[in-house]
Amino acid sequence: MNFASDNVAGTSPALLQALADINDRQLPSYGGDPYTDEVEALCREIFEHDSLRTLLVATGTGANALALSALTPPWGAIYCHSVSHIAVDEANAVEAASGGSRLMTIEGDHAKIDPDRLRAAIYGKGIVHHPQPSTLSITQMNERGATYSLAELEALTAIAAEHGLRVHMDGARFSNAIAGLNCSPADMTWRLGVDVLVFGATKNGALAGEIVVCFDPALADELAFRRKRAGQLFSKMRTLSAPLAAYLRDELWLDNARHANAMAAWLAEGLAGVKGAQLLRQPDGNQMFLTMDPSLAGRLRAAGAEFDDWPEVGPDVVRLVTAFNTREEDVETFLSLAKAG
Repeated sequence: MNFASDNVAGTSPALLQALADINDRQLPSYGGDPYTDEVEALCREIFEHDSLRTLLVATGTGANALALSALTPPWGAIYCHSVSHIAVDEANAVEAASGGSRLMTIEGDHAKIDPDRLRAAIYGKGIVHHPQPSTLSITQMNERGATYSLAELEALTAIAAEHGLRVHMDGARFSNAIAGLNCSPADMTWRLGVDVLVFGATKNGALAGEIVVCFDPALADELAFRRKRAGQLFSKMRTLSAPLAAYLRDELWLDNARHANAMAAWLAEGLAGVKGAQLLRQPDGNQMFLTMDPSLAGRLRAAGAEFDDWPEVGPDVVRLVTAFNTREEDVETFLSLAKAG
């Protein structure tokens, strides 16, 4: 009964099999293998974009830092939510990779950037004393388990376009957002003006690997050098690309996310009537936050349940996260224990 994070989950069997299948083959290095090309071809199908380019990296932090470094000059400003992963949990990787850009944090309910606050924060263009407005970074699904609607995204990207900002999307849980909104990946990204997406896989069944999707293909040429300089160019790139090709084939990425979301919805429904537990909001995807009486939390943990406290959200707040391989029996057991008191 581990609901601490989707990072604690293992790897989809199909991805492990893909890795095993290439293990005895001798294939070109540094992305010259056929699977790296297949990942790009599959992304072009998924996103309905014939000229997009993809680059594979090992981690989400590396992907965000590299993508934003290609969009933002050292004197540039990146607008993001105050609890965004790039602002809180990446040890200044973005600033380091971009040579000194500044993160300008914006508030908004449920970790969603407020459009009016974004508009008010954009200033100083052309004034040599100020960081230059450069990039908008949006997390979809975000750090508080909330998903922007397409209308909310459009409102933000319209402001970005008005001010000449490039748009980066941190999609560590992009698949969960797509599964939740039941929309096309194209409608959530480039059709709204997103320039670069970090298409996450690690949290959704991959052993490792994130896909940097460049909807502006010209960015990929520069990113190739930035990736090498950052130590993110795998010599045996096939060890990333073969599993990721399996991840993208036959909508496995979407099936995994649908399962995780369904398990979270089941948890939320079951906890609705539990004394001592109060959801802060209904989950949009695979993570939820709730206030939980310490006695209830202690009883669940004593019975073997694992989940994390989240004091930065509020007192007695905990986070529950489901994954692609969350078992129905674990949800049933957790809910039975919660209701037993």
